[in-house]
Amino acid sequence: KSTGVTLNTESGQITMNNAQLDAGTEVSFTVTNSKIAATDVVVACHGSAGTAGSYLVNANTIASGSFGVTVSNVSAGNLSQAIVINFVALKGASS
Repeated sequence: KSTGVTLNTESGQITMNNAQLDAGTEVSFTVTNSKIAATDVVVACHGSAGTAGSYLVNANTIASGSFGVTVSNVSAGNLSQAIVINFVALKGASS
């Protein structure tokens, strides 16, 4: 689940592989994306597939050309699901 992704769009979907994510653990990966600026706000969520409510998804480490995604298994069991993550970059500016 920690395999990096390249996707050069301001919004989209990322389908993770179905590797096991143990209960109470998290995994992070980098999305390389030429549309992302360091001043953007990236929002990510568990969009579909997998058990609803079992995952927390957040975007982090936003930089020019990339951002990170962390997926946490908040369920009581190990999960091996290929979840789909939705994301959008809200264009920001520094002032």
